[in-house]
Amino acid sequence: MPAHYRSPAAPHPLRRALVASFVSLAALASLPAAQAQDAYPDHPIRMVVPYPPGGATDVIGRVLSKELGEALGQSVVVENRAGAAGSIGADQVAKASPDGYTLLMGALTSHAINAVLYQGRVTFDIEKSFAPVSIVGTVPLVFVVNPSVQAKTLPEFIALAKSKPGYLTMASAGNGSPQHLAGEMFKRVAGVDILHVPYKGSGPAMTDLMGGQVLSMIETVPAAQANIKAGKLRALAVASGARVETLPDVPTATEAGLKGFEVSSMFGIVAPAGTPAPVVDKLNGALEAILTKPEVRAALLAQGAIATWTTPADAAARIAAERKQWADVIREANVKPE
Repeated sequence: MPAHYRSPAAPHPLRRALVASFVSLAALASLPAAQAQDAYPDHPIRMVVPYPPGGATDVIGRVLSKELGEALGQSVVVENRAGAAGSIGADQVAKASPDGYTLLMGALTSHAINAVLYQGRVTFDIEKSFAPVSIVGTVPLVFVVNPSVQAKTLPEFIALAKSKPGYLTMASAGNGSPQHLAGEMFKRVAGVDILHVPYKGSGPAMTDLMGGQVLSMIETVPAAQANIKAGKLRALAVASGARVETLPDVPTATEAGLKGFEVSSMFGIVAPAGTPAPVVDKLNGALEAILTKPEVRAALLAQGAIATWTTPADAAARIAAERKQWADVIREANVKPE
C-alpha cells in the first residue's frame, strides 16, 4: 500500500484542524457567559418596588434587600416605581436585561388580578414575562363585621345574608382589589347575595365599616387587627389554611364551616424572563436561608406577612394558579374594570 494512502473514512488533516479550531472557539465564546454567572453578582442589584414607600410591599422589599445584600456580598438597592396599580414598575422589570441585576418585589396577587381585569392595558404577561425566584410572604385576609351586626359567627352571618338577600353590605378597597374579589369569591362559595360597596382604599372603607355605614368587609389582617383587638370590629373568620398567629382566637373559614374559602395576598421576587437558571438558583438559595431567620420572620410578621419560601418552579405554579383563580372569579362575578 502506498505510503501516502489514506482510508476514505479517515478525515482529512485540514478538516480535523478546522473542526478542532471551531470547537475551541465555541468553548472560548461560552467562557465569558459562564464566568459572569459564576461571578454573579459583581455589582449592585436593583430591586424595583412598584408601589410608593411605606406600604407592605415596600417594607417587605427593604427587609429582604438588606438581607440579600449581606448574603450576596453586593448592595441590593430598593427603587420605588409606583403607578397604574403596580403595573408601571412591573413593566420596567419585564423589559430589563435578564442578567439578575434587576428584580421585582411584587404583590403577585394584585399583579395576577390586573393581568386579567385590565387585559390589553397591562403590557406584560404575569406568567411569561418573568422568571420567578421565590414566593417570600403571604398576607392573610380576615372577615370582619360592624359589632352591630346580629351575627357572632360566620355561619350566623351567612344565615342572616340568606334571610335578607341584597340587604347586607360589604365594603372593599376598590373595584378589582383583592378585597373586592375575595368578597365576590365568598358570595359564590357561601351562596349569598350581598351588596358590594367599593371605596378608594382600605382606610376610608374601614372608617365607614366602624361607623356602621357598611356592615362587613374582607380585609388584610394587618389593616384590621388593631380595630379587632380594640373591639371596634368583630372578626368572624380568617381566610387562611391555618389560624393567624396575631389573631389566635379567630377560626379559619374551614373551621367555621365554609370549606373551599382560602385566600390571601401573595408577595414574591421575580426577575425578567430569560434570566439564567444559575443566577435564579443563587438568588433562591440565598432567600431560602434568609426566610428561615427568626428576626426576618418577625420583621415580616410585624407587617402582617407570613414568611414563605418556594422553589422557582413552585413559585411559577402558584402564580399560574393565582391567575386562574381570579380569572374564574372575575368572569363568574362579571367584574368590570373601572
